[in-house]
Amino acid sequence: MTIQIDHLHKSYGSGAEAHEVLHDINLTIDSGEVFGILGSSGAGKSTLVRCINLLERPTSGKVLIDGRDITGAKGKELADVRAGIGMIFQNFSLFQQRTVLRNVTFPLELNHTPKAKREERARYLLDLVGLADLADRYPSQLSGGQQQRVAIARALANNPSIMLCDEATSALDSTTTAQILDLLRRINRELNVTLVVITHSLSVARNICDRVAMIDGGRIVEMGDTEELFANPQSDILKTLIADAKVENHRHKHDSASSDNPTDAPAKEEVK
Repeated sequence: MTIQIDHLHKSYGSGAEAHEVLHDINLTIDSGEVFGILGSSGAGKSTLVRCINLLERPTSGKVLIDGRDITGAKGKELADVRAGIGMIFQNFSLFQQRTVLRNVTFPLELNHTPKAKREERARYLLDLVGLADLADRYPSQLSGGQQQRVAIARALANNPSIMLCDEATSALDSTTTAQILDLLRRINRELNVTLVVITHSLSVARNICDRVAMIDGGRIVEMGDTEELFANPQSDILKTLIADAKVENHRHKHDSASSDNPTDAPAKEEVK
């Protein structure tokens, strides 16, 4: 499904106390693409993604899904909108007292899907994310990567057309991050789910996103094809992030080389 955001503003408070966190956001996310919203902490990216499924209500402006204005949706209409939009978070947000299987069936319980059908759907999704053999485990018995896979399966329970991924790999190590990104890309391709990826990480954006919007201070400062944007950044913030990433990569390579070839190892005793 296509997502269109028109002249969206979001403020907290009112009058002289009002604090604007999003200013005149305009973007279109094409059906079936992986779209990244990139920004530093506090830039407004998580608030923006929460406006898409109306967890946050825009102060002004519109959110349209396939041309339909959902901004004022309430009651059953709002529930129907949210059923078509899955969401995963940095901290997984699993129910610790529920098994893996029952975490995935939870959204289907809310819409009164018969037990047999919801368990069938949940087992299919657990197989899709590679956890078919862990259905009876509890979240505390899983690794971080496995917990995020459960969260992904749960987000897919209602067969959504859109999935919002809010810093979904931030709590994971680099190897697990790569595995989760591979899974998300496969879901995008095989299920034709439109992905909106919120991240502060250049490597995450580069590895999975078709296009990226750079957000800073609540404003989109540039937007375009991921590789083109990173090859020729225009905004000061993106230039700084790319420069910082290069320094960090150089430092990491230097540290790795130093650990492989220690310079402070004791010298061999001279043979006389």
